Amino acid sequence: MAEFQDRVLKCIDCGTDFIFSAGEQQFYREKDFRNEPKRCRTCKNKRQSASSDRGGHGGRVETTATCFQCGRETTVPFRPTQGRPVLCRDCFQTLKGVRAAPGPG
Repeated sequence: MAEFQDRVLKCIDCGTDFIFSAGEQQFYREKDFRNEPKRCRTCKNKRQSASSDRGGHGGRVETTATCFQCGRETTVPFRPTQGRPVLCRDCFQTLKGVRAAPGPG
């Protein structure tokens, strides 16, 4: 097992130095994270807070839409992109099952 040592990194938002601790490095390795952190804890927290205020990772977005396949009104956990069909849960599961089914031979 590799021995980890604390490293000093520079935040891409505020430019301050921050410590990427040996424990954090070990955690990243165990989780198979490929990239080092880019932001200090303060900037990371600000970014996450702003994201949840906009309905990002911290807050769930529920949007009402009409299913492209069956025409029923449904809610989806994202904001639909213009021109892309939206499916209700039942139609999505049916389509997903068809795609996952093994082909002949």
